[in-house]
Amino acid sequence: MTSGYPEPAVSVCFGVIIDDTRLGTFNSCEGLGLEVVLEQREEGGQNGFIWQLPTRIKYPNIKLTRPLCRDTTEVMAWLASMTTGVKPQTASITAMTAERKTVAQWGLLGVIPVKWTGPGLNLDSPKVALETLEIAHHGFTAKKVAG
Repeated sequence: MTSGYPEPAVSVCFGVIIDDTRLGTFNSCEGLGLEVVLEQREEGGQNGFIWQLPTRIKYPNIKLTRPLCRDTTEVMAWLASMTTGVKPQTASITAMTAERKTVAQWGLLGVIPVKWTGPGLNLDSPKVALETLEIAHHGFTAKKVAG
C-alpha cells in the first residue's frame, strides 16, 4: 500500500566526487547544513520584540568517514595534488540506498581539504581501520533526483 508520498530518505552510503575525481563511497557524512547568523537590534520605544536581522550564512565543515579501502588511494592522490597550491573546487555528495539508488544529492561550492585522518594501527586493539576526510566549502545546492 502506497501513501502517495516519496520513500523516506534511508541512506546507507554517500558517494563523493570532487571536480572529476571520484573519491568513492563513505559510510558517514556529518556537517551538511547551514546557519543564518543574526544581528539583534533594539528599536527605541518598541518593547514587544527585538529585531533579528540576517547578516550572513555560515557552513560547517563536512566530515566523511569510512573503513580503509582501495578508494583511499584516490583520496591520497587528490590531497597530493594540493601540494602545488590549494584552489577551491566543486564537489557532489550523493546519498544512496544499499541498492545504490540515489536518495538525495548536493553540489558543494568552493571545496578545499581541511584534514585527513588515517587509522590508528595497533595490534593490541583490533578495530576497523577508519579514515576521515574533512572538507570546507562556501555553500551547497540541492540537486533534483530523478524518479
